Amino acid sequence: MKDLTDQQKGSLLAFVAVMFITPDSLFIRISNIDTWGLVFYRGIIPFLTVFFVMLIIYKLNFFKILLNSGYHGIIYIATFSITNITFVVSIQNTNVANTLVMIATAPMLSAILSTIFLKETSDKKTWISVIVTFAAILYIFFDSLKLGNFYGDILGFITAIGLAVGAITIRSAKSKNLVPAAVVGKLFVATFALFFIESFALKDNDLIIVPLMCILCVAIPFVLVTIAPRFIPAAEVNLFFLLETIVGPIWVWLIIKEQPSFETILGGAVIVATIAFHSFLKLRNS
Repeated sequence: MKDLTDQQKGSLLAFVAVMFITPDSLFIRISNIDTWGLVFYRGIIPFLTVFFVMLIIYKLNFFKILLNSGYHGIIYIATFSITNITFVVSIQNTNVANTLVMIATAPMLSAILSTIFLKETSDKKTWISVIVTFAAILYIFFDSLKLGNFYGDILGFITAIGLAVGAITIRSAKSKNLVPAAVVGKLFVATFALFFIESFALKDNDLIIVPLMCILCVAIPFVLVTIAPRFIPAAEVNLFFLLETIVGPIWVWLIIKEQPSFETILGGAVIVATIAFHSFLKLRNS
């Protein structure tokens, strides 16, 4: 990693993180535990795993780093906790493809927030992409109203907002390490779930699926995604989530035959194509 440029480091971290995340939606779908039980384990297992690793690496400096993160750390804990909860509940209340398409809008949301809070000027092409993206979202929302998936779609969009805010927070705090804040966020997720959980029991396949999901699809990626924006722009990190939008539904379709609606496929294709084309132009110009 020392021989890589910041661009290469950030891109590699984001790519590896998203590749680990792609089967996450499938694991959520095939698990039999109730929603809040799943949220609890997706909080407590990654928390314990990463917390002990952080203690080995940083020792008691972990707490010093956490305190030094200041208000950036508080914002990141809040957004990280919210997105971890809304993502699971969204998957449980709409098609996987719908949730992932909503999350794919995070780069455009990051561009808007960067303009507002970081004063990173967005060009005309970016604003055109934003308008096209949100028109596609409205198209999908209209379809979801008819199918009764609107609640899940809204939570998916809230997840995208949280991802964008989190990425902007990391970008604005380049000199700070927010991994400890993310670890605390996981503890908050587990604690919040305790108020609603019906059963802690893991039965049959869940004994393997839930721990595997929590380590491979949650613990490892969240560390990598937290580090990546220190090397490349927040919007660029979120671009890698387009891979999850494409690959995630394929996993679900191959294993459990869940098919998205035509409107979701069309709207999703417009969103992915718009963001991908916008990114290509941006990278070419830079």
